Amino acid sequence: MQRTWFITGTSTGFGRIMTEQLLARGDRVAATLRNPAVLAELQERHPGQLWVAQLDVTDDAAIRSVMARAFAELGRIDVVVSNAAYGLFGAAEELTDAQVKRQLDTNLLGSIQLIRAALPHLRAQGGGRVIQVSSEGGQMAYPNFSVYHATKWGIEGFVESVAQEVAPFGIEFTLAEPGPTPTNFAAGLDAAPAMPEYADTPSGGVRRALADGSFKLTGDPVRMVEIRIDSAGQAPAPRRITLGSTAYESIRAALTDRLTRLDAQKSVAQDADLKA
Repeated sequence: MQRTWFITGTSTGFGRIMTEQLLARGDRVAATLRNPAVLAELQERHPGQLWVAQLDVTDDAAIRSVMARAFAELGRIDVVVSNAAYGLFGAAEELTDAQVKRQLDTNLLGSIQLIRAALPHLRAQGGGRVIQVSSEGGQMAYPNFSVYHATKWGIEGFVESVAQEVAPFGIEFTLAEPGPTPTNFAAGLDAAPAMPEYADTPSGGVRRALADGSFKLTGDPVRMVEIRIDSAGQAPAPRRITLGSTAYESIRAALTDRLTRLDAQKSVAQDADLKA
């Protein structure tokens, strides 16, 4: 069955891989990116299948306009993939205000506004699927990625709530949580200059691991995209897809630790109730 997909951030990485895989399958793709010329050759090879539009996900008005135009020109869109994002690296104290704002505007607010723009159209057509690209970093955390984690934890909470709101309309959500993967993520990191005070801290350790290559990238990006595409055919939609053994182990360790700490405070929690 041919599907039509709307994907953000299709110039490189997961977004580009997904676009190429879907076109090879015979699906239609509405691909959005900041520089449409990047996809010119791909558009020539797949006439009628690939619809391309310029989009910066920090521009709210543009998100609504491009989304409306895609639905109007393509008819039905079966799957909306919120993929556009990048990494911000540095201890919280090292980051500039501008870096923090740009990260939040792109990864968190951009994803929120994209989903909000899609909902009226998905509801009007009787349903559809949203795949939000999150990260293992949506459920655990490394030093030096504090604001990046804030965006991923934030979008996961947003999706958990919105999924309940729109379930009656046949709209389903999946959060994709890849672990460390050799895409363009590392090359695209916005890195703050190091402060010497953090050299001998966990923050400095992560910085050195990235620099010397000991921070291992174990995920297969092609296989991860295949699994995401396959998830669109699953009913009901899986709420989360954990991608990669590193992601599985790190998320499991984080959740186990949080549950252990919660259980240890059971009596404290109960003691905070109003007394009869």
